[in-house]
Amino acid sequence: MTRTKAVAWAGGACYLLMVGLLVGVAPRVPGTVLGVGALLAVSLLVGLVRRMPLPALALALFGSTAVVVGTPSSLHRSLAVSYQGQFLSFLAADLVLGFLVAHCARRVSIVAVSVSFVVQFLVIGLFAQGDSLSVNGLIALLAMVASCIAGLLRRERREHAVALRAQEVAEAVTAERLRIARELHDMVAHSIGIIAIQAGVGSRVIQTQPAEAREALRAIEATSRETLSGLRRTLVSLRQAERDVTAPKQSPLAPAPGLADIERLAAATADAGVRVDVRRTGADRPLPADIDLSAYRIVQEALTNVVRHAGTGRCRVTIDHGDEELFVEVVDEGRGATGHGSAHGFGLIGMRERVALLGGRLSTGPRPGGGYRVAVRLPLPAPVAVPVEAR
Repeated sequence: MTRTKAVAWAGGACYLLMVGLLVGVAPRVPGTVLGVGALLAVSLLVGLVRRMPLPALALALFGSTAVVVGTPSSLHRSLAVSYQGQFLSFLAADLVLGFLVAHCARRVSIVAVSVSFVVQFLVIGLFAQGDSLSVNGLIALLAMVASCIAGLLRRERREHAVALRAQEVAEAVTAERLRIARELHDMVAHSIGIIAIQAGVGSRVIQTQPAEAREALRAIEATSRETLSGLRRTLVSLRQAERDVTAPKQSPLAPAPGLADIERLAAATADAGVRVDVRRTGADRPLPADIDLSAYRIVQEALTNVVRHAGTGRCRVTIDHGDEELFVEVVDEGRGATGHGSAHGFGLIGMRERVALLGGRLSTGPRPGGGYRVAVRLPLPAPVAVPVEAR
């Protein structure tokens, strides 16, 4: 950073040197040549303009004023040559002013425009003569107004692009929340279907087969407790989603996908050209439906990114069933961060939303040895206790 500033200030020093040379040769060249030289010399301030716009504007105003003041009196030149040289000299300062208006705060821009206006018209008023005073003043005013308008248009365009990006991210978050809501609907519908079936079985055999009725009641209790636990963790966040969309189509009462379907997902990914090595560790036990579904969707999205962006033929999926958390990792050896696109992609936004709803942690990024890594840790609730039948 220090080296960059040194290079920028070196450009400013070279600009002052060029202005000194222009003033030195002023008695022997036309005023238009001096103005063109000052306009070309301002290119040396590019580095300083990008990092320190205010000092750059001060140097540009000083250089343009020096060129105008160093130009021989208009008594020895024609009126046209005199006012053209002064206009081109201050046009260099106007270019810097336009950049400052486009990128600096509004208060700073107002101060810079005011100072530039005072300096230019003061110099023009002191050194212009006769009819050239009004001509120079009008040209300077028009040039300054044009540079400020160009800077304002650039600022508005940049702010509009930022607003559009923020709107896209917000819409992506809302769409992801609604998608999670639809999947939650499928999960609840499936659980209610199981409860209804078990309740029907229990009501039919409660008189003839009490043991079967008790098993049905236990299944109803376990399913309802698990479903309520998932709803309690999810619905609070889903209340913030937008509701002004059309209702989704009715989903069939079919089990939602989970980690048990990873091998089938790996086979489908292999058909797309990427071999998936699935490794499971820890004690494999049933998971809450919302955690199982979210882990599956995260692995699915990560494998989709590998197929689309990684440029590799294989990857590894690790699933570790811990006592208190579920750990899922997808690792590839492809192109790394450039292969997986921006860190603000909508796929990664969906992963973050799912993990945040479950109170987990998501880690994504390039690997030191090459490739990309997606790691998720999801906390697991305490096992549901089923009361033992009293003797």
